[in-house]
Amino acid sequence: MNGRPLRVLVVDDNESVRRSMCQLLQSQADIDVICQAGDGDDAVLKTREHRPDVVLMDVTMPKMNGLEAAKVLKQEFPSIPIIIVSQHESRGFKWAAIGAGVSGYVVKTDAARDLIPELRRIQALHKSA
Repeated sequence: MNGRPLRVLVVDDNESVRRSMCQLLQSQADIDVICQAGDGDDAVLKTREHRPDVVLMDVTMPKMNGLEAAKVLKQEFPSIPIIIVSQHESRGFKWAAIGAGVSGYVVKTDAARDLIPELRRIQALHKSA
């Protein structure tokens, strides 16, 4: 993440949610949505193929949920940060996400306000690492 756009994979089974997240991200000149996925299986495949800088992932999805996919991705690509973007506000989901190795957690209802700052926080952490 060195002066080039931040390359992001957006993963959510709801197409309208994916579209909204992509629009929000693409409003930033230095963020590039390189691909999208609709479930955890596809997220793993797209990560292997495109090697994004960051993965934004829903929790509740068909085939493989976001926490399972996060565990697979963290084993294969430990340096790629994953931010969960979920409708679940409970601490239990947040702790499960942390246990799966994610770097951040944003509640969907707060995404318009919190997603870009969370991406910036993750980006800054990885620049300094």
